[in-house]
Amino acid sequence: MFHLPTYAPDLNPVEMVWSHLKRGLGNLAPCTLDDLAVVIRSRLKQMQYRASLLDAFLAPTGLITNPRST
Repeated sequence: MFHLPTYAPDLNPVEMVWSHLKRGLGNLAPCTLDDLAVVIRSRLKQMQYRASLLDAFLAPTGLITNPRST
């Protein structure tokens, strides 16, 4: 577990994930909140399988990205 300062968006990889997600949603016009939720879940699922993208979110934070060997 890493304890981050109260508000440090440059050290919080979640802020970078949301920023990336919001940039991709800018031109969408979902009809309902449920439609928007479906799109968001889909985009987050797609990000989950792009390891290089996730590493890019972690790199500026200095957090360890190498998994522990067992």
